[in-house]
Amino acid sequence: MDVTISAVASEFVSRFISFLINKYSYSSHVRMEEKVERLQNLLMRVHMVVEEADGRYIMNSRMVMQLQMLSEAMYQGYHVVDTFRYQSHEDKGIREVCNSSILPFAIPLKRTRTIACTRKDKVVNLELDGALESMQSLVDNMMEFVVLLGGCDRMVRRPYDSYLYYENIMFGRHAERQTLLSFLLQQNPPGDEPAVLPIIGGRTVGKKTLVAHVCRDERVRSRFSSVLHLSGENLLKILEHESTILGEMLVVVEFTTNVDDSDWRTFHSFVKRLATGSKVIIISKLQRSARFGSVKPIFLNNLSYEEFSYLFKTLAFGSANPKEHPRLVPIAQEYAKVLHMEESLLIVNTFATVLRNNLNVRFWVSLFNKSRRMIERNLSIYGVDLKIHMEQGYPLHLTDYSLNPLRAIPYSATVPRKKELPKVTLGEILEDPSVRPKGEFNLVTWESRIPPYNSSSYFVPDWVQDTSEGTPVSGRKRRGHHV
Repeated sequence: MDVTISAVASEFVSRFISFLINKYSYSSHVRMEEKVERLQNLLMRVHMVVEEADGRYIMNSRMVMQLQMLSEAMYQGYHVVDTFRYQSHEDKGIREVCNSSILPFAIPLKRTRTIACTRKDKVVNLELDGALESMQSLVDNMMEFVVLLGGCDRMVRRPYDSYLYYENIMFGRHAERQTLLSFLLQQNPPGDEPAVLPIIGGRTVGKKTLVAHVCRDERVRSRFSSVLHLSGENLLKILEHESTILGEMLVVVEFTTNVDDSDWRTFHSFVKRLATGSKVIIISKLQRSARFGSVKPIFLNNLSYEEFSYLFKTLAFGSANPKEHPRLVPIAQEYAKVLHMEESLLIVNTFATVLRNNLNVRFWVSLFNKSRRMIERNLSIYGVDLKIHMEQGYPLHLTDYSLNPLRAIPYSATVPRKKELPKVTLGEILEDPSVRPKGEFNLVTWESRIPPYNSSSYFVPDWVQDTSEGTPVSGRKRRGHHV
């Protein structure tokens, strides 16, 4: 009898505790839903102001700083909202995606899952509180910025520019664009030599894209009679154009290696003879190039994960509503983490376009796993991150995307470009590995959709001859490639 009573009491206590947990979880979830709704309303107001600022010429440096704060907080806020939605999607049936092993967690037992969700709810709740407090503070102090923004001239916008905004990775960089515009449009003091602005940043952070985007602005185009592009290697070739240079010039110089100070002095002495109002922009990944500037440099860092994730999701879903594809949301988040860790801003459009063309869970999971295996394969061969070995000019092993071994070799002095070969884009390989031509071909990993239509391509040898070289060395790293 005592055993029976004990069993009944134990069952009653267990059910009562479950009832309390479920009730607390429900009320907690409702409160978080309310916080998310408040945060979304604040985000809408901030996003509206940021978009309006993007369409104005802001010449006040303090306003540019505030715009930077607004944009950073906006992307962080969107990330918090996505995190909450991700948790709720998991509760509504994301188990299939989690069990595919693409995510860094699993869902074992119901009770363990309940406890884990409770802990995650607390973390998300804290993030919501922090984001709400930060966003509310920004909105409360935004009025002065909005009033001053009304006094800034509007830019001339065309529908074509709106299309280019996302499709060509001219995304974000709100403050940097305004700083560059201000530099180009402000007049030099009478008698002063042409101003020199260095733009410094790592590989594929968007230095040339930023300059190209700003140079399409109507005021910038009418401000300068012509734009001359030079590289550090042919810096002094500008001397050959002296007789043909008329009016105010914009000279854009890209330094891929360190430039001798004497060459710079020769170049700069020539630039001094250009018409008053001429400007010079230096594009370089070398910090030392900042010494040539006459104004404060623009330093371009990699996009934050929150901003990168927002970009990737925007491109990957396109016109589709992510809420209608909840099982794809966590995959997009994980994909963004992988690409962001490798700092692959240059090819994010390629992967996002392929995903956008096939909004299927199985396809997204498959492509994600191929990407993860590709990164692991290259790491096992070279012993360094994918970004580093690409910067060093080593071959790129893409066998995981192909039906046969695929080793892409960068074109260089030792590997001359072969224009007569068939051309296939990386996006075409990702969508359908069978499109690979027989024999050698050119693999285009990236190509710009804006002038001057730059591209990045690799030479791919015949897979039959290249099989032995395309196989990674299992369990061993080639230490000689460390930097």
